Amino acid sequence: MNRKFIKNSNLILRKILKLNSNKTILKNFIESFLNIYISEIEINKSPIIDNKKSKDYGIVDVRVKTIEDEELNVGIQIIDGDYIQNKMFLYYAKIHSNQVLYNDNRKIVKTITINILDTSYLSTKQYHKVMRIKTNIINDSILETMELHLIELPKFYEIIKDKHLNKQLWICYLKGEDEELIELAKKENSQINKLDKQLEKYWKKEKV
Repeated sequence: MNRKFIKNSNLILRKILKLNSNKTILKNFIESFLNIYISEIEINKSPIIDNKKSKDYGIVDVRVKTIEDEELNVGIQIIDGDYIQNKMFLYYAKIHSNQVLYNDNRKIVKTITINILDTSYLSTKQYHKVMRIKTNIINDSILETMELHLIELPKFYEIIKDKHLNKQLWICYLKGEDEELIELAKKENSQINKLDKQLEKYWKKEKV
């Protein structure tokens, strides 16, 4: 994975991407991986439980509205270490259930999580898998209630091409193995470049 994410990756990105000034980065990232177009995006604040701020998990979770007027709850995390399956489902449960605790009268909507792995986990060759939980009732109006995206960075070997270009640029940047591809990602996607500049500032400050 990109050297800038090696240590405390979720924490570092959370500090940067929870800033309202960086909503455009989140919008571009989510649109690229979920293949949707977002008209509105709001960063969810950590809910208050027993007068205490709830612990943050993952990188960030947001509420988005698509151009088709569909509202979604979206969470993003980087997973490392063991118990990957447990971490994916526990994170999903946390992000989805948080909606009940916001106390802002919003309706409960479908939750989607984007899980980034710096290791190969599933046996399939595809680097981007989508897992959905469906009911077994025919003609049920809610056929897909859970949706988890799994991005396995080591499995990405595709040549950069126009189809899904932004998703491929993000993966090249996150994977961080090829300096030429990292520079290409920064050049072709202004939001990746914006994130990279802020990460550079973060690490310079940490070293000082």
